Amino acid sequence: MSSSLHSNSTFVEHKPCPACRQTGGDRAGDNLSVYSDGHGYCNACGHYQKDDTGINNFVEEEEEEVRIMQSTITPRGVSNSAIRDRRISSKITSKFGVTVGFDKAGKVEKHYYPYYDSNESNRLLGYKERTVETKEFQILGTNKGSGLFGQNANRSGGKYLTITEGELDALSVSEMFDGKWQVVSLKNGSSSASRDVKENLEYIESFDNIVLCFDQDKAGWEAVKSVQDIISVGKLKICKLPMKDASDMLMAGKVKEFTNAWWSSEPYTPAGIIKGSDTWEHLLKDENIVTIDYPWRGLNGLTYGFRAKELVCITSGAGMGKTSVVKELEAYILNTTNDNLAIIHLEESIERSVKGLMSIEANIPIHIPQFERELSNEVKKDLWQRSVGDKNVYFYDHFGSMSEDSLLNVIRTYAKSYDCKWIVLDHLSIVVSDQDGTLDERKTIDAIMTKLRKIVQETGVGLFLISHLRRPQGRAHEDGGQISLAELRGSSSIAQLSDIVLGLERNQQAEDPIIRNQTTVRVLKNRFSGLTGKACKLQYDSETGRLTEVQEDVEGFF
Repeated sequence: MSSSLHSNSTFVEHKPCPACRQTGGDRAGDNLSVYSDGHGYCNACGHYQKDDTGINNFVEEEEEEVRIMQSTITPRGVSNSAIRDRRISSKITSKFGVTVGFDKAGKVEKHYYPYYDSNESNRLLGYKERTVETKEFQILGTNKGSGLFGQNANRSGGKYLTITEGELDALSVSEMFDGKWQVVSLKNGSSSASRDVKENLEYIESFDNIVLCFDQDKAGWEAVKSVQDIISVGKLKICKLPMKDASDMLMAGKVKEFTNAWWSSEPYTPAGIIKGSDTWEHLLKDENIVTIDYPWRGLNGLTYGFRAKELVCITSGAGMGKTSVVKELEAYILNTTNDNLAIIHLEESIERSVKGLMSIEANIPIHIPQFERELSNEVKKDLWQRSVGDKNVYFYDHFGSMSEDSLLNVIRTYAKSYDCKWIVLDHLSIVVSDQDGTLDERKTIDAIMTKLRKIVQETGVGLFLISHLRRPQGRAHEDGGQISLAELRGSSSIAQLSDIVLGLERNQQAEDPIIRNQTTVRVLKNRFSGLTGKACKLQYDSETGRLTEVQEDVEGFF
């Protein structure tokens, strides 16, 4: 309520409120605060008394509306009383201003929890009415713009503040501590936790210790998660109860158990902060990370193989042999491990993907018709059985672009539902091409790479990601131009979020057929060991369709 008209007046005394007298009951006490100019305000029902000077013939409309509203919302025929079925004394209900209504048999029928303006603690905005039998609530007046329940009854600042989900829990906690420590509750239960805490953060943060005593159920723990990063670290503590909530513990007579749990509340530590003395288990986990050698000695010399939880990006210019390299890796994983492998080739059919693995098994490029015609169905069936049928491999039956969300769901499903340890995604650019156009390519790639990185970390898979290059300013990649990280197409996030980036270089236009079919594998980034540069050379044999490592004149061998 505005106090501008009474800025020079001072408090004189408390007197009986005439409005309260009309309703009768325990509230007809000395609730009217009277000031030196004669104006007064009832702290129980909100009745406003004009002053002696005549100034208040001009009482602001807002104040008059509040007076009318408060007289309307104040429940009739209620009184301050103990809530015996909940073991809450009249001392505690009186402290919080809670009143009860009785039925004709004298049994408590309703509870009334008052809510006051968060900025003016004496300004009553409304009541939450709770029907005991049905446990239903309704608001008399409003609680919009109010503080937390009980906030007006508890001064700002202090050593401890406990926040509960509901009003009865707040009364119960206060009862079990005999009113010693300050307690408030959320306005609308767990669903309003984040909003209520944010709106009253200044009040909450005025305390040295803030104990969250929410219900011990899924909704309660979700509410804890929603506010735990809003309240200052170092102040926040989480109370874990042996029963559902504080009210249940009070009714069960487990006051000692509650106070023990409350005093044992655990300080909240943001996720990711780990004390050095707690890192031994992490080291043991690191020792168990799956590591597999690449099929090429020179590449292993720089990378020490590839690992679970790694995102390996393989890039090159168009037609430089990425697919051949990837298929060699796929076959190598299937032939040297019992791990499940997921293959997502978005620019080739399932048939072509399967023939690629059969070709490596047969040492013949059977996807080329002239080679396939030489094989009988019995031979092809045997090759299929050995390369795919007996292997732990999963394909994705989809050709062309797909949405970001669909891709991420597929990868997460492979990792969690099919226990795939290794996933090949060929390629990133086609995924970007299917986005809705609201973001440019760079921002879209940033978003996708961030989510891919999270999935790798979350699920523990090893992900091989194929990405294209932008056109270089100097020598073309098709002519054997050297690749740099800066040429990754679309976004620097590809390089930043990848653990290892491998570039494939080949001079497609060389006159010498041997050179023309020779690919240099360059390590452009290596988060694991830091070693970069030329790793090995791979020679493509058009008769077998295979890549073999060239052993001479190769830098980076160990």
